[in-house]
Amino acid sequence: MITLTAATMAGVTATGSAGVSVLGLKLASTLLFSAGTGKLVNKIQPSQLVEEQRNATRLFKLLQGQIKTVLAIGSPSKEEVKDAMEKVLALDKAYHLPLLGVMLEKFPESLEPAVWLPKTQSQKTNKQKHFNGKVESNGWTEELELEMRQVVEVIKRKDSEDYKRLGNKALKMNKVLAASGPLLTGIAALESAFMGPSNGPWAAIMAAAAGALASAVNTFEHGGQVGMVFEMYRNNADFFKLVQESIESTLSESDLEKRENG
Repeated sequence: MITLTAATMAGVTATGSAGVSVLGLKLASTLLFSAGTGKLVNKIQPSQLVEEQRNATRLFKLLQGQIKTVLAIGSPSKEEVKDAMEKVLALDKAYHLPLLGVMLEKFPESLEPAVWLPKTQSQKTNKQKHFNGKVESNGWTEELELEMRQVVEVIKRKDSEDYKRLGNKALKMNKVLAASGPLLTGIAALESAFMGPSNGPWAAIMAAAAGALASAVNTFEHGGQVGMVFEMYRNNADFFKLVQESIESTLSESDLEKRENG
């Protein structure tokens, strides 16, 4: 609305209608275009923040469910308590509540899935596992472990790559739109400052045209919620990364009885 109002004022000035206060329209449109430029030059996109916090809420609920499951099974060990605390702290560090200074990068170089899950003791060890033929041990067999490893490979090759590819496209579009909006309003503010009888109608025409283009760009960026689309793809890539890490963490546990039941 700020950009549209300023562009309308510049357009009225360009018509050169009798009785129009050029100085008043010039001053008002310049201030409005400058204010619009200042509002657009920032890294905070409300739709993207909503999607980011929604993903954080989902992950915290998932972690809460895992902790409730451990409590329902029986007396948790010190290792399980420590593991749960590390996961809570890691997730809290990955998704910051403050919006300024420490928030997630809104315009990264490229989309990379977040790796927030802390390494457990089972991930740090690499002992040899022993299967007794085809006899199940806590629901695990060699065939089942092989299938799970194949699932991990599919996630790496297909699902994660698909979301990274689409996310990078959305990121590039978001960067172009985020840069174009303030650039156009800045040009419009500069041109509107030179509006007046001495410079003819061209300064006002340029200001109105740049303002109209800026309005279209901003509408597409924020109305189409391009930032949220990018964040959605990044969250989906994060989710597949989490599934991959969870499976790899389970398979790296050498003691089959300590694994989640196969």
